Amino acid sequence: MDFDDIRWTRLLGGYKVPYDPRGALRRLENGDVEDAWQELWEELHHQGDVGEASYAAVPHIVRICEARGLLDWNAYALAVIIEEARLDGRNPEIPAYLKQGYDTAWQTLLKIGIRQLEEAEEPTLVCSIIGVIAFWKKQPTLGRLAIAFTEDERVELLEKIR
Repeated sequence: MDFDDIRWTRLLGGYKVPYDPRGALRRLENGDVEDAWQELWEELHHQGDVGEASYAAVPHIVRICEARGLLDWNAYALAVIIEEARLDGRNPEIPAYLKQGYDTAWQTLLKIGIRQLEEAEEPTLVCSIIGVIAFWKKQPTLGRLAIAFTEDERVELLEKIR
């Protein structure tokens, strides 16, 4: 959805109230990444809830991060959190006018993630990329484990089932 589209002002965010993420997306685009990520994490997802603003923001997050070379863990992990919430059945479906952009953003994120994974070393980045790959491959439980737990926590979980 184009930034000039009036529908941005009517979209709901993670708190199920109107939230227009364009300000945070513009800050991300202009390099104020810490503040932008903080707002996007806070407003696009809340305790398992997402809204149409969450779906509308994903293509722009991917576009901006790809253009600026900023595909850090935030882009991958936030996309996974939004997708996880979308699939849980209690959040709205993606509106038809957002579906193509959302799907294309996920395809782009997957392709970039696969390339970036080869050189990635930072654990949060690696886990976030693996989360994207797992969700894309219809393995949401694996994706959740990748982004929700540290390596130590995953080891502890596995030890409990031995």
